[in-house]
Amino acid sequence: MGEAHGDVEQTSRSYDTVAEQYAKQIAHELAGKPVDRALYGLFAELVGTDGTVADVGCGPGHVADHLASLGLNVLGVDASPGMITVARRLYSRPRFEVGTFAALPADDGAWAGAVVPYSIIHLDRDGRRAAAVELARAIRPGGWLLVAFHIADADNPAGSVAHLTEWWGAEVDLDFHFLDPAWVSADLAAAGFRLMSRTDREPWPAVEHQSRRSYLLALRDGFG
Repeated sequence: MGEAHGDVEQTSRSYDTVAEQYAKQIAHELAGKPVDRALYGLFAELVGTDGTVADVGCGPGHVADHLASLGLNVLGVDASPGMITVARRLYSRPRFEVGTFAALPADDGAWAGAVVPYSIIHLDRDGRRAAAVELARAIRPGGWLLVAFHIADADNPAGSVAHLTEWWGAEVDLDFHFLDPAWVSADLAAAGFRLMSRTDREPWPAVEHQSRRSYLLALRDGFG
């Protein structure tokens, strides 16, 4: 899901390696995450059914399918072909395509909105800024964006980077950035988004990695 700025292939290969295990471990997690479901429901209410919405960094497709279950026309996008293969096998309601933050598979203003669940965590600062600009290009004025990311955990404060070389027994090469919501908010504002809501929450017990998390809901004001 997502990519490191300048290391798209490296990150894609890592997620290809863990795609099947990732789906087994993560694909059912929304059932135990009431705050996330409520925020996706809010996003669905705001964006409506007029147009395509994207799940950028869709992984095995579980969030995309959840949005589709709410009546949205959903396109799942991920840099990992392996993840897209798994998503297409598991879920029939959304469409899925390989794509990156560097070049989203959308014409200017083609999307009514997008969700970005934990995919900017693999981007460095320049990559996050560029991703915000590319999302602003793809989302039409008046469209909505919901971005989720890790703030900190017991070992990693905001601003730190955790490097993973092994995941579920597989060899990977991944950076996980822990982000201050103010930094992400500033990047979104610079790209042409207006922050409408910020939700920070504590880790949900026994469901997920135990990190503090943030969810930024933003409105696309107009093309910059």
